[in-house]
Amino acid sequence: MGDSNTSNADLVVPLWLDGKEIETGQTFDVVSPTTAETCHWAAAATEENAEAAIQSCRRAFSTWSQAKPTTRRDIFLRAASHFERRKAELWDILHLETGVDRRFFEATFAGAVDMCKDIAGRVSYMNGKAPIIDDAGSSALVFRVPYGVVIGIAPWNAPLVLGLRACLQPLACGNTVVLKGSELSPRIFWAIASIFQESGLPPGCLNTIYHRPGADAIRITNCLITSPHVRKINFTGSTAVGSAIASLAGKHLKPVVMELGGKASAIICNDADVEQAAKQCVLGAFLNSGQICMSTERILVHKSVAAGFQAEFSAVTGAIFPNHGQPLYLATKAAVQRNYRLVDDALTKGAQSILASPNNARGNNTSVRPVALASVSQEMEIYATESFGPSVSIIEYEEDADAISIANDTECGLTAAVFTKNLQRGLRIAKLLETGAVHINSMTPHDESALPHGGVKKSGWGRFNTEEGLNEWFQTKSVTWKD
Repeated sequence: MGDSNTSNADLVVPLWLDGKEIETGQTFDVVSPTTAETCHWAAAATEENAEAAIQSCRRAFSTWSQAKPTTRRDIFLRAASHFERRKAELWDILHLETGVDRRFFEATFAGAVDMCKDIAGRVSYMNGKAPIIDDAGSSALVFRVPYGVVIGIAPWNAPLVLGLRACLQPLACGNTVVLKGSELSPRIFWAIASIFQESGLPPGCLNTIYHRPGADAIRITNCLITSPHVRKINFTGSTAVGSAIASLAGKHLKPVVMELGGKASAIICNDADVEQAAKQCVLGAFLNSGQICMSTERILVHKSVAAGFQAEFSAVTGAIFPNHGQPLYLATKAAVQRNYRLVDDALTKGAQSILASPNNARGNNTSVRPVALASVSQEMEIYATESFGPSVSIIEYEEDADAISIANDTECGLTAAVFTKNLQRGLRIAKLLETGAVHINSMTPHDESALPHGGVKKSGWGRFNTEEGLNEWFQTKSVTWKD
C-alpha cells in the first residue's frame, strides 16, 4: 500500500499476514467523522484469514521466542525512529479516521515513541532468578518464558498508542501477536505493522486483522479466542465487550488483560487552586472529545468554592473550546445520539447546563459542543453511565467523606483526580478512592510508560506498562536439581 498520507476513497487498506500485505476480496468502507463520508476502504478478514494469522504467528514463535534481547532492542529502537520519521503520515491517518485534534495527537504520538524506547531499555533485564530453596544440597532456577501466540484487541479512540501497546509489550517478551484493530480506524493498525516490518521484525511475529462491523465481529473474535494455539488475550475497550471477551476466554481457560470503561471523578477540595483545577478539568473532560476511558466524567466540587469553580470552568472552556469554533468530533452518529440522550434525560430531571443551551450544544451528526451539567443527581442516567463524549457532570459536596463516597459510587475504577494545596490531604483521599490511579492537581487522563496502568472493579484487571505490564506476558517455570 505504501505510506501515502492523503485521503483516497479508492484506497483499500490491506491486512498484514506473514510479512505481506493481503487483500481478502472483501472490503468495508471506513467513514471519516470529519466529513461523514467514506475516506477509504479496508480488507475484511474472514475466519480463514484469522486462522492463517494464528498459524503464521505459531510458525514465527519458535524463532522469535529465542531472539537475543539485543535483537529485540534494536528493532524497537528502529521502530521509534520510523514512528518519528512518519509522524506527518500518522497525523493525517488519525485525523481522517478518528477526527482527533492536534493536541491529543501530539500527546499520544509522544507516548508511542516513548513506549518503544522504554521497552527497548527493559528488554535486556527481563531475566529469571535463582532463589535459595529449603532442600539442602539442591539448587533452583526460575525461568521466565513467553506464552506463545497472543491476541491484542485495540480500540479506535487512541489507536496509535493503544494499538502499539497491545502488541509491543507481548513482543518484547518473546510472544507473537495477532493485532485485531477497530474497523473504525484500520489504516492506523496497518501503519503500526508497516513500521515494525520496516524496522526488521521477522515475518509472522505481528499480523493484523480487521473486519466488517456487525456479525463478522463476533465470528472473527470467537475464532481468535477459541483457537487452541492462542494462549492469552489483551483487550482495551468498553466494559460490555470486555465482559463478553472475558466470558469466552474463561470458558476456554485463557487468561486476559483488560482495560475497560471508566467513570472518572475529579474532586475539588475547598483549598484547591480553582483556576488550575478548572483548566485541568476542562482538558480532562473534553480532550479528544471526551473519548478517553480516563476522561473526567464527574466533577465533585466543595460547596464553598462551587460558584467560583463553575465560573472559571465556563471561562476556560470558552477559551480552549470556543462554542462557535471547531466542533468536537465523535467517532459515530450513535455516539453523538448517546450523548444527546444522556444530556436530555438529565435536563428533564432538573440538571442545569452551565455552558450552553441544549440547542447550542448540538453540532451535527458527527460532532457536539462541550456540555457541563450542574445539579446532577443519582436518578439521572448520566450520573452512573459513561458518556464517552464531551459531557461532564458537576456535583457539590460538603465533606471529604462525601466526595469519596460519590467518587466510589460507580461500577468502574480506572482513574481519579484530587485538587488540593495540602498534599497530605490529597494522599489521604487518594488512598480511599477505588481506582487504579489517582492524580493530585492534574487531570484524570494520564498514561505513560514509566507507570503501571489499569483499573479495578469493572474497569478491568491486569496492568500495562513497566515491569508489571511486562510480567503479564511471561510465565514462570521452576527448575530444581540436586548438587
